Amino acid sequence: MGLAKTEMFTDEQNKIALFAKVFGHPARVAILQHLFKINACVCGDLVNEIGLAQPTISQHLKELKNLGLIKGTIEGTSVCYCIHPENWTAMKEVMFQFLNQDISKTDCC
Repeated sequence: MGLAKTEMFTDEQNKIALFAKVFGHPARVAILQHLFKINACVCGDLVNEIGLAQPTISQHLKELKNLGLIKGTIEGTSVCYCIHPENWTAMKEVMFQFLNQDISKTDCC
């Protein structure tokens, strides 16, 4: 298997690709929607809410946390997760700049 060669691309291009990847799974989208709805969550609640096994939920939470879109705090034996507001705002700005590009009129295709 070849390397992704991400170093060939700009930091912004790599950020956009990582954001797109994290949004590329409906379970992660559902987790984010749930976290927005209640503004905090114990991981066990996500298992009941999303309907996936605990290890699967944990893996999706790990992906979201590694990218910085969520943050977690340990309370006893539970880990509570919530949206990371500053990183969420920064992600929205990057994605807005990318998605808000207009197509210029050309005679292509």
